[in-house]
Amino acid sequence: MTNPAQEGAAASEEARRRLVFPLDYASLEEARAGAGTVAPAIGVIKVGLELFVREGPSAVAMGRELGLDVFLDLKLHDIPETVGRAVRNAAALGVRYLTVHAHGGRAMLERAVEEALKAPSPLTILAVTVLTSLDGADLTSIGVVSPPGDQVLRVARLAWDAGVRGFVASATEAAALRRSLGPGALLVTPGIRPSGSAAGDQKRITTPAQAIADGADLLVVGRPIRDAADPLAAARAVAAEIEGALARTPRS
Repeated sequence: MTNPAQEGAAASEEARRRLVFPLDYASLEEARAGAGTVAPAIGVIKVGLELFVREGPSAVAMGRELGLDVFLDLKLHDIPETVGRAVRNAAALGVRYLTVHAHGGRAMLERAVEEALKAPSPLTILAVTVLTSLDGADLTSIGVVSPPGDQVLRVARLAWDAGVRGFVASATEAAALRRSLGPGALLVTPGIRPSGSAAGDQKRITTPAQAIADGADLLVVGRPIRDAADPLAAARAVAAEIEGALARTPRS
């Protein structure tokens, strides 16, 4: 029989597994120090364009060093053959999650999924729907007349039909995505800001608790942790908020 202390530890591990920390640092040394500081409270490190362009595979290797999953956030958007080869190369690095743009079209998405299924270790393709830095006016300026929420659902359905099962969208669209795609979708939400945090350059944001309640699986929290006086304490506070939300939210 599991005692209450064991149950609490399991719940904390589940909350930690859902917290993604982006390595938005200028150098590998800074990224390694930042990731090492918060590693006890997170489950995934996210390597984005800035760090990967500068440091390459060495940035991904930090995940293995710290025992964390790696989310390689390159938002691939190119012809199917090029994206397929890029996915193959990412798989060889051992990344757990890799982003592509849902707007790349069905053939590109199918090729990304095809290569991910051949990966030597589990690799989930995440389709980026609409960037959280964009609002309705931004979409209109590039010729998309639909509101952000409608466009998210449209391109997510396209990606789902192409075999993609992971999606990146703001938490304000998470509930609608969960209703549309069901429990089989993995939903990743950037733009997460604990209560009292500044929005920064994100236009569609929400709290960790609300994101979980709306059906999000992985929560990306960067600046509120990275820029805190005590980053580890800040990460633990976010994980605790996730844990509380999980306890209150029935999961199918």
